[in-house]
Amino acid sequence: MITLAEGLRLPTNGLDYTILALYFVVVLGIGFAAKRSVKTSLDFFLSGRSLPAWVTGLAFVAANLGATEILGMAANGAQYGAYTVHWYWIGAIPAMVFLGLVMMPFYYGSKVRSVPEFLLHRFGPSSHLLSSVIFAVSSVLIAGVNLYAMAIVLQALLGWPQWVAIVVAGFFVLAYITIGGLSSAIYNEVLQFFVILAALIPLTIVGLKRVGGWDGLTDSLSSSHGDAFLTAWKGTGIGEANPLGANWLTIVLGLGFVMSFGYWTTNFAEVQRALSAKNLSAAKRTPLIAAFPKIFIPLVVVVPGLIALVMEPTLGKSKDGLQYNDAIPVLMRDLLPNGVLGIAVTGLLAAFMAGMAANVSSFNTVFTNDIWAAYLKMGRDDAHYLKTGRVVTAVGVLIGMGTAFIASSFSNIMNYLQTLFSFFNVPLFVVFIIGMFWKRTSAAAGFWGLLSGTAAAMVNYFWLYKQGIIAIPSDQGANFVSSIVAFVVGALVMFVVTLFTEPKSAESLAGLVYGTRSPGMAELPAEGDDAWYRRPALLGWGAVVLAALCYLPFSL
Repeated sequence: MITLAEGLRLPTNGLDYTILALYFVVVLGIGFAAKRSVKTSLDFFLSGRSLPAWVTGLAFVAANLGATEILGMAANGAQYGAYTVHWYWIGAIPAMVFLGLVMMPFYYGSKVRSVPEFLLHRFGPSSHLLSSVIFAVSSVLIAGVNLYAMAIVLQALLGWPQWVAIVVAGFFVLAYITIGGLSSAIYNEVLQFFVILAALIPLTIVGLKRVGGWDGLTDSLSSSHGDAFLTAWKGTGIGEANPLGANWLTIVLGLGFVMSFGYWTTNFAEVQRALSAKNLSAAKRTPLIAAFPKIFIPLVVVVPGLIALVMEPTLGKSKDGLQYNDAIPVLMRDLLPNGVLGIAVTGLLAAFMAGMAANVSSFNTVFTNDIWAAYLKMGRDDAHYLKTGRVVTAVGVLIGMGTAFIASSFSNIMNYLQTLFSFFNVPLFVVFIIGMFWKRTSAAAGFWGLLSGTAAAMVNYFWLYKQGIIAIPSDQGANFVSSIVAFVVGALVMFVVTLFTEPKSAESLAGLVYGTRSPGMAELPAEGDDAWYRRPALLGWGAVVLAALCYLPFSL
């Protein structure tokens, strides 16, 4: 779990709390402003498919930039050094590009309202219901993680009791999503993106100045931790030891392929932002636009972890002292004056709320459309489902408050999140990718592939790894291996089951399998020009090349 050391109480004053209060007022104001556009269930769940690409793109990256990532990746930077950049340049950018160029035409063109609904069309109700239940459970678990982590941080930094922090943040997320639906969540995520950067950029700049600039930082860390600490690939040969506990094969296949593609291409909390875009061109550009700021996020998340390690050499050395999770709060305490400190606290709170709002808004969509409307209350009028969506939002927030306390039973929140992704997202990805590219894949294969992949990941983690049957150096390394196991087992089961079952008819697969096309997938008119920033392929390859170039300083 995220626990912060004693003595991290921030010297906040009235100016800092005024900034925090002003932020809450603006958040609710955006919710009331968005309410005017919510007239149908499509408006509530997908913003009426009307938002421009730059809005959905920034919301796409902000939905992932929760405070668990900010605190967790800064902690990983302090603990693992430059190895942490793999989560961004291998573990995010290629998958985001693949989502934009390859998968969004299927999602958006088929007019589905959620990721599980795509499985309904491709594989049938069994796979649809199973994936819907799995996603609903995982989304409220992850929402609870954000709430719990925020409560711990605000208790340490501001002295707020945990339950107060959970109730306050939960109430504001509930209010603006219930009032304004997905539009409110997305516009608030755009605001939160800039608030988060306003908190992290000054922290990084002032921190670098304190440790003597980049040269001072690298000299200090090289002398204390060795040159390999500032490289991304050194020591990752098979059989070699490194702090991450993973070799290049598990990094590339486990993190870079199955975990990364599983998360970014099938996680509805992210895909929902692209589905709310105003046309297919904007939907394809959403993850590509998000990829560019994602490339540079390590500069304001991982680098502060390195700075904190230089400023506080005792970080993570003893159980009773400062821990790696304390990296960002330590810098806030030691470097920022009042006013700027208020912006930093607001940025952390915004990050927590962005992560929770993304999961709550995707939960209410999946539960209402894919469980309630599909299996429990079919054929009701649109007003019924709009009302249900608002009620389910409240239920989701309340459940999230409950699961916030479940998260306290886990030793490390980042490991917990990665474990959830290996269990749920990777099996979903293998079903998607095979069903999307192999027309012969049957409906039964989709269901059994999803179920067997999930079971295989759990067996590998809880039995083979936790019981010591196979030796894996770290929990993160075990998550990478579990992801590979889930993918391989799910793919093999799908292949075998397909051979012994009947495929769906060619007509029913139109627009759902690569190489087929339906009328709904026709490209809608774009904004009227061919500028480079409107061309998804150019944006996508540009992001991949830029991410690859960013690796160069950490690979030499």
